Amino acid sequence: MSEKTIENRTFDEERALYGERDLLVRNCRFDGPADGESAFKECERVRVEGAFMNLRYPFWHDHGLELRDVEMTELCRAALWYSEGVTIEDSRLHGIKALRECSDVRMRGCDVVSPEFGWSTRRLVMEGCRAESEYFLMRASDVLLTEVSLRGKYSFQYVENLTIERCELDTKDALWHARHVIVRDSVVRGEYLGWYSEDVTFVNCRIEGTQPLCYCKGLTLVGCEMVGCDLAFERSQVTAEVTTPIESVKNPLAGSRVTAPAVGEVIRDIEGATGVVELVRA
Repeated sequence: MSEKTIENRTFDEERALYGERDLLVRNCRFDGPADGESAFKECERVRVEGAFMNLRYPFWHDHGLELRDVEMTELCRAALWYSEGVTIEDSRLHGIKALRECSDVRMRGCDVVSPEFGWSTRRLVMEGCRAESEYFLMRASDVLLTEVSLRGKYSFQYVENLTIERCELDTKDALWHARHVIVRDSVVRGEYLGWYSEDVTFVNCRIEGTQPLCYCKGLTLVGCEMVGCDLAFERSQVTAEVTTPIESVKNPLAGSRVTAPAVGEVIRDIEGATGVVELVRA
């Protein structure tokens, strides 16, 4: 079926392009006094380029969606839900809950300002993006982040199968209850990192902030810096190779091994806190 093109129009009615197939929408605006919702609901094989979107719930239950140079304002809330096969490039997602319950999503060069972004999304790839979000990617799975800059709180809670590469993360309470995570060549700043997580590995990372990585199972650090990190690894099962001094380590569990050039204090005040803390000079 040939692709239909719509250009240089403004839509503000309810379900303006509901159920469309094989459609290119270029340089259009979704805004106006009718204040209609769900412009592209239940669509397939739709491309949207150069659009301004100021209305709610535009992309729900869509299949095969490509968005390029799309501006979604803060009034464009809950923009992408229950959709699959989505590509988003060079776009701004500035409405609350912009992505949820979607699958097979690829994002590149996007700017995200969206509380509760990405909840329960599956098979998500983000590359070269900037994000500000509370509860970023909660309960998401099979996620790859490359060169992403994140500012937020409570990020990656309950996430599974997450890979983070060359990212800069400034977010407290990140990775709580996360499972099967690898973080490479990244900077992670924030308080209370990774509590209650399982099978998390940091490789060549810089970790900053108080009380990181407590109550963890299967935790691994390889060639990592730890800056301003006190009371680290409390009640964790950990193997850690740290290249900088650690302010303090608290109650590493039996079977753990932490190596570092210096540790300000090792606290052991519970039974079972028999993990090895060893000083290794460079």
